[in-house]
Amino acid sequence: MPQFNLNDYETVEERLRRFWADPNHSDARLITINHTTPQDRAVGTWVVEARLYLNQEDQARNLPKTTGWAFEVDGVGMANKTSALENAETSSLGRCLANYTFSGNKRVTREEMEKVARGQTPKLPVRAWLYEAGELTNAKDIDKLRLLYSEAKTAKADAAILEAIKTMAEGLA
Repeated sequence: MPQFNLNDYETVEERLRRFWADPNHSDARLITINHTTPQDRAVGTWVVEARLYLNQEDQARNLPKTTGWAFEVDGVGMANKTSALENAETSSLGRCLANYTFSGNKRVTREEMEKVARGQTPKLPVRAWLYEAGELTNAKDIDKLRLLYSEAKTAKADAAILEAIKTMAEGLA
């Protein structure tokens, strides 16, 4: 697996500071929109879009200069145990600015590369408990959903994940 240095990547905060410091952007607006659906939440994901408008008129006419999208999964990584929505918003802003030529020395941000780094750590694979539970809920298979809950409990899944699976099962009962 290729190695990389996280310090070689700009953070979204650094990218935002550079953008706002540019006098050409004094009338710009960065808007984030949470597009997360109930189906996304059932599988523990958040979906966020960022839009860049260069001036008030473009915003009024809903003509963004560029957009950026991101998603995060609850409980995957340390910060996502409590802040997956916020991470998705931050990532969408970084992508939006990169799409508008504010990509720094590398297109991706340090936050995005941290996701890659999390995937490179020699850990057991993370099971997508909430995704599986969502699929079983959609299939209305309460028996398999109960079995999944038992497996998650045995694997010492996070209490929030166990509670979400339990709630899905109660919804089918």
